[in-house]
Amino acid sequence: MTWTDEQTGATGHLVIDRLLRGAASGGLRMRPDCTVEEVADLARAMTLKESLVYRPEDHYAPFGGAKGGIDFDPADPQAPAVLERFLRAVRPMLETYWSVGEDLGTRQSDIDRAFENIGLRSCVHAALPFVADGADAGLDRISRAFSVEVDGLGLGDTVGGYGAAQSVLAVLAQHHESPFEQTAVVQGFGSMGGATARYLTRAGIRVIAIADREGVLANPAGLDVERLLAGRSTSGIMDRGTLGAGDTLLPSEEWLSVESDVLVTAAASYAVHDGNHEQVRSRYVVEAANVSVLPDAEAALAARGVIVVPDFAANFAANSWWWWTLFGDIGPEADQAFAKIEKAMHDVTGEIFDNVRATGVTPRVAGAEISRQKLALALSHQQEAASGR
Repeated sequence: MTWTDEQTGATGHLVIDRLLRGAASGGLRMRPDCTVEEVADLARAMTLKESLVYRPEDHYAPFGGAKGGIDFDPADPQAPAVLERFLRAVRPMLETYWSVGEDLGTRQSDIDRAFENIGLRSCVHAALPFVADGADAGLDRISRAFSVEVDGLGLGDTVGGYGAAQSVLAVLAQHHESPFEQTAVVQGFGSMGGATARYLTRAGIRVIAIADREGVLANPAGLDVERLLAGRSTSGIMDRGTLGAGDTLLPSEEWLSVESDVLVTAAASYAVHDGNHEQVRSRYVVEAANVSVLPDAEAALAARGVIVVPDFAANFAANSWWWWTLFGDIGPEADQAFAKIEKAMHDVTGEIFDNVRATGVTPRVAGAEISRQKLALALSHQQEAASGR
């Protein structure tokens, strides 16, 4: 579906890749030049992401993948109103099919406010009929989880980056490498990039460069991530007025060329492409952002021996945390969230690299095949449940 805002001329897109159990899940982003092709790419990745983490013992079973995108500047004062008008226009889909959360350029608080204004109870309205112990119980767990704070950050702003950091640690473990000997560069310092940098540092990895929209801050001895988080703006910009000893500023275009063991892409889609992949100076690229490495660039990196961990395998934590909490697989407490995320990330990463070693394919191909197998398993279990067996 494509929508045009009569007041601003902004265009919005909704793509449902597929329905499972009659429903689909995926975030809503807002950025200039967002296209329907981009939204379709993201929706396909959501289908893979949903199925990849399926465990028969969980209450949660996968939905299909969907995504929304609005071609508009999220910094524009009119952005919240544009967001609300888009959601009002696609309300029939929200009532029946599409559960939505924040994504690049949108904030969960704005989405929640818009849902209240258009008269829907929750941004996951379409999923509520599937909660076994009732919508009230599920929404109570979600509400309490979003009230949890972890070292100055909300749990909802933490789980995604914690999961991306666990992806890095799981990949290193699969290659028998110690985190204490590794360096990392993080592109992006919003909720995903900031939390990723925090938990990489806490695991012993030196974060030697972070990129935001204004440039790159680098320090070969390791950046003081907690200081940077304390001074971070609401739009994910680091405070250049409080540089530490050894910190240096680099131009924006040098974010790829800083030599490191791990590069985490945690900002815009299509960040690594034909025009810049040769600048990559890392052995591992972990996609904390959706669709951040284009296929031709990924093939060229693989030919150089660079391991690319695909988005649907590296950044599923925030999406899965929502569902695990809503459906009661975990409570609202941070320790339960972190434990479930860590186990799921290491299990999934192990499955992928077992397949890589057995077949010689890339992690993306291996992960997509595992996702398809789990989807078939989930559908089989749903059919058995429906028939009463």
